[in-house]
Amino acid sequence: MNVGIIGLGLIGGSMAIDLRRRGFADGIAGVESDSVNAAAAVKIGLVDRILTLEECVAESDIIVLAVPVGAAVKMLPQVLDLFAAGEGKCRKVVMDVCSTKENLSKTAHYHPVRQRYVATHPMAGTEYSGPWAAMPGLFDGRACIICNQEESDPSAVHLVEKLYDCLNMRPIYMNAASHDVHAAYVSHISHITSFALALTVLDKEKNEKHIFDLASGGFSSTVRLAKSNADMWVPIFSQNRDNVLKVIDTYIEKMNDFRKAIADFDEDGIRSLIEDANRIKRIIR
Repeated sequence: MNVGIIGLGLIGGSMAIDLRRRGFADGIAGVESDSVNAAAAVKIGLVDRILTLEECVAESDIIVLAVPVGAAVKMLPQVLDLFAAGEGKCRKVVMDVCSTKENLSKTAHYHPVRQRYVATHPMAGTEYSGPWAAMPGLFDGRACIICNQEESDPSAVHLVEKLYDCLNMRPIYMNAASHDVHAAYVSHISHITSFALALTVLDKEKNEKHIFDLASGGFSSTVRLAKSNADMWVPIFSQNRDNVLKVIDTYIEKMNDFRKAIADFDEDGIRSLIEDANRIKRIIR
């Protein structure tokens, strides 16, 4: 099995590590536009070599799009075009690992070889980026969303399921539109609030030493996501704009509830809001 990974950052690089060491991939080729990242990926052994997109598609059995979603929307049709131009019936598979799915699915929907594309989202990551951030075991025990599987060949879905099984992930199936709604609530708003908290603290606390000295575990964990790469998150927020805006509006509403209760010295109201929020313990322990 030859695997081609387009984009050698945290997700693509971490996939490369475990797909190789767990025996799924016999060879791994990479496509990387950043020359520094490309050289690093080869030097630290994430990939065997760096190829052009055309070379990578020609030599790989499965191609993983691990680039920001804005780039993936443009690249997916190019990969499918290369599939269609090949000789005989295409048996290659292309999958993506992006955080939004609806626009990608729409982009591929009418392509003649749409059935060789599988839309996925492994629910794993850290705030770090680049090939140096890649780590073994990143995906172990996590959920992987597979979207619109009925539009893909069963053989293509089966291969992708085998890949994620090798990564010790559990599959969940849903349509692309539902995925984007749920992702806005459980992932995208977390990053927005973290970015906003970091901006608030940086705006009000000019003494950086005070931030360092006083930062507790709670602050550090809440603001951790603010270290995330803008190149990744700008296109996610743009692609999932409508869902993200609805979640922001709900979040602002809840913040205003807290503000009013605190401004009114309404301790019973504050307690009620906190206890309502405590219900999250039933879901996340």
